Amino acid sequence: MSVKSQFEEAKKEYEQWGIDVESIFGKLKNVPISVHCWQGDDIGGFEINKEALSGGIDVTGNYPGKATTPKELRQDLEKALSLIPGKHRVNLHAIYAETDGEVVERDRLEPKHFEKWVAWAKGLGLGLDFNPTLFSHQKAADGLTLSHPDPEIRKFWINHCIASRKIGEYFGKELGTPCLTNIWIPDGFKDTPSDRLTPRKRLKESLDEIFAVEIDERLNIDAVESKLFGIGSESFVVGSHEFYLSYALKNNKLCLLDTGHYHPTEMVSNKISAMLLFNDRLALHVSRPVRWDSDHVVTFDDELKEIALEIVRNDALGQVMIGLDFFDASINRVAAWTIGTRNMIKALLYGMLLPNGHLKALQEQGDFTKRLALIEEFKTYPFGAIWNYYCEAQNVPVKEHWLDEVVQYEETVLAKRSEGAMLDALERA
Repeated sequence: MSVKSQFEEAKKEYEQWGIDVESIFGKLKNVPISVHCWQGDDIGGFEINKEALSGGIDVTGNYPGKATTPKELRQDLEKALSLIPGKHRVNLHAIYAETDGEVVERDRLEPKHFEKWVAWAKGLGLGLDFNPTLFSHQKAADGLTLSHPDPEIRKFWINHCIASRKIGEYFGKELGTPCLTNIWIPDGFKDTPSDRLTPRKRLKESLDEIFAVEIDERLNIDAVESKLFGIGSESFVVGSHEFYLSYALKNNKLCLLDTGHYHPTEMVSNKISAMLLFNDRLALHVSRPVRWDSDHVVTFDDELKEIALEIVRNDALGQVMIGLDFFDASINRVAAWTIGTRNMIKALLYGMLLPNGHLKALQEQGDFTKRLALIEEFKTYPFGAIWNYYCEAQNVPVKEHWLDEVVQYEETVLAKRSEGAMLDALERA
């Protein structure tokens, strides 16, 4: 039976519940996912004076074919995006600036250092998002940045964040879609602090100074991101969830929730509806923590489906900006992007194909028996046939056939990179 025939049969089952599958397709294709560039090169970036990865961030594995130039990274992103249904965005960090061989400190970065990224995004019709990079730098070596007791170090990072917001504004102006510029810092202490308040006062003052610089909010959207703990900050993180939630509400900024930045038993899906009551918009970095903030590739698991459901059934697709944040160097990096992004879209589709209005009514009526029964029965409805046809209609490979293209890409592109890197190493030796 063809993909379309299976779809037509499956559609009938959903239509019995008043679910308009074709209308859902029209809505889903307009939901952009912000795909993070740093999966493609293991968060290395392209700084001339590149520092070792730090800030409690670790990438494991040495799968061949890693992007080593901006051109290679964009090529890999294009390949991944060609296998993912819909039109999406790309999320950059400041370390992906292109300075043409010149050493440019992060507090001196300008829009011109991202002109090639903008030209590339224009050609593909993509939006760009941005993040200042407050790790992997000598001025972050002791684990403190915007909350540092040294005012000169604080000022360096304040200026870097201001420069980043201006770059985000440039992206929004050039691409016709606002850029989300998100601030995350690694600041914290390995052991129990003797003073929690003073570092948080300094962080608040730094943020106030950063946001005092006027940026066109129609072009750049500011967000702040919390964390529970990190490597080297196991006992205390300055920018906690409570700190940033309060700061965002008081200062009209977006609170960004990273699904790996909470206690393992704490579900981000449960926070979305509570926060939407008090915030016009939210932002997400969807990851998959395994025992800790390990940033595994997003899979089609229960929490991902619940996150998507909370967005869909609360009509919040226009309020929640969805981005991804994972990195795995033990598998093919193009495949990692493809798997994770397709799963995020798949979860949204799954949520849209539930009789959410009916399920809400059952809860209000106190009919918890029918509610539970229907939720469970819909888990085995022919969702796969609907997803396959959506992919076909969006001109991307159906089922696992996208993997054939990744294998071919590895053989024709990535393998040659690895061979070239090996020859270079031998020559240097």
